[in-house]
Amino acid sequence: MQNYNFDEIIPKLEKFVEDLDVPVVTRIKEKELDPFKILIGTILSLRTKDKTTEEGAIRLFSVVNKPEDLLKLSVEEIEKLIYPVGFYKRKARQIQEIAKTIIEKYGGKVPNDIEELLGIKGIGRKTANLVITEAFDDYGICVDTHVHRISNRLGWVKTNMPEQTEMELRKILPKKYWKKINTILVTFGQNICKPVSPLCSKCPIHSSCPKIGVKKFR
Repeated sequence: MQNYNFDEIIPKLEKFVEDLDVPVVTRIKEKELDPFKILIGTILSLRTKDKTTEEGAIRLFSVVNKPEDLLKLSVEEIEKLIYPVGFYKRKARQIQEIAKTIIEKYGGKVPNDIEELLGIKGIGRKTANLVITEAFDDYGICVDTHVHRISNRLGWVKTNMPEQTEMELRKILPKKYWKKINTILVTFGQNICKPVSPLCSKCPIHSSCPKIGVKKFR
């Protein structure tokens, strides 16, 4: 059986990122424990820089506290609140439809079940897993571009798509790391293990990392 050194690598990375800025959804969770706000914040964060997401979420949550509040706003009003998050026009309609579904099907409560979440139009695997782990402190593996990239660089997986990475990690990653792997690797990926020219000279696992696919590093 292959030795992935999870118990050596993950604690080192977790300690290393302690003083770095955590991902925006984690910051939203620290301010807002409401699963609905964490879900909406996650949707806003897709393909959007953290600073822009956080500012948009703050404006939105100044007037929206529950799903019913989103339905009281027009799509144009939502657009103005969340602008300039990526694809803000589409996301305004999307989060309003999600709120409507949560009210009609779940009595206004975000379901704590990944399959139920995936059954809601507009919610993909990344979002569903992040809501499960961040909003409900339950077991899920949220794989975004950072988790996908770093997992392949380390040789944990050999995959082409984030969803494939999630499924492979579910087979090999000890469950004690499922809830925290996203926050650790996203923070690490944003600051050190970047897509192009990663800062390997500052990396705490530089000597043991196989650097698969890395052509140039600093």
